[in-house]
Amino acid sequence: MQEVEISDALVARVAERLGAHPFKGWFYGDSVGFEGLVAASDHLGSEKWIDFAHGFFRAWATRMEPFHPDDNTAPGHVMCEIVARRKDGVLRDAVLKLGHHLRGRRRHGGVSITFEDTLRSLRMPYGGVPLSPAEQEQMKAPGPGIWLDCMHFDAPFFAHLSRIDPEGGWAGAAIREILGYRPLIFDEATGLYCHYWLEKVDRAYIPGWGRGQGWALLGLLDVAHCLPADTPGLDEVRAQALALARRMVEFQLADGNWHCMVHEPRSGAESSTAAFMATAFFRGIAMGLLPRDEFAGPAERAFAAMAANLDDQGNLRGVSAAVMSALVEEHYWHVPLDRIVPWGQGPVLTAIRARALAREG
Repeated sequence: MQEVEISDALVARVAERLGAHPFKGWFYGDSVGFEGLVAASDHLGSEKWIDFAHGFFRAWATRMEPFHPDDNTAPGHVMCEIVARRKDGVLRDAVLKLGHHLRGRRRHGGVSITFEDTLRSLRMPYGGVPLSPAEQEQMKAPGPGIWLDCMHFDAPFFAHLSRIDPEGGWAGAAIREILGYRPLIFDEATGLYCHYWLEKVDRAYIPGWGRGQGWALLGLLDVAHCLPADTPGLDEVRAQALALARRMVEFQLADGNWHCMVHEPRSGAESSTAAFMATAFFRGIAMGLLPRDEFAGPAERAFAAMAANLDDQGNLRGVSAAVMSALVEEHYWHVPLDRIVPWGQGPVLTAIRARALAREG
């Protein structure tokens, strides 16, 4: 297939649209959003967006306490990258303090509890889909839970902290965290991750959410990238990443995209998954974890789909709003689209950078 190119001018417009987002520190999507801005600077050979990220992180470091429930969504992985690049001691101390705070949360099976009260995420379904009487009763007090998105947050952050604080036990924390998700939220029937797990009923819900598989795969790859090759448990991380990547190739559509719920055509189109998968496939190729002869074609198809979803102003069209979560799969079919958000703009930029690095290899 003919490879699609994205001009530097369009890359700059994607970054400008992302930089205009009202980041507040912190929310879901900030991790890949700030990674995208750093990727844009690296691709364009300009410090502009690295300066932006560094300034935002430094401002956060001066007011980081008291900690908040969504601090687990902080872009810890990329903050560590800025610490390494800029030698910022104040930011280094801040990310270490945040890391200790996050590592001290209550856990189940090695994984941090995302929400002690999951009504912070669970909602009545989009599209007016009715809940059964039992589900309505469950919504009154669903209790604590663990969410798939967090595979991109804590474990990669801990893995990167192991480079900043080698004696801090961060490598082991990263391995325990990332490997702990599979027993809780992996669905053997589809070979995909479920969106969340609830402690009261000890079960996972909603397999196959496309962007969620992106959060999972990037988290696995980032842990594998940051830790030394002889880290105990790392071979299993790599194996899980390869297996998930292969499964996602099986669900890729002819045009390079994926359904919103990748196994369910009725869920409709959603464009961020192609950007996430282009990033993941090219990143895995560059790392030597995903075989080039197996993944170069799917990576290019995902990249071409992503490029086709970009408009001239640098907006990735067709991205779903914050999905939140619900007890029924049909909720995911009705999430509003066409949101210009960090979880759309960010992975466009990381995909462009990952592709360039894969080509260099």
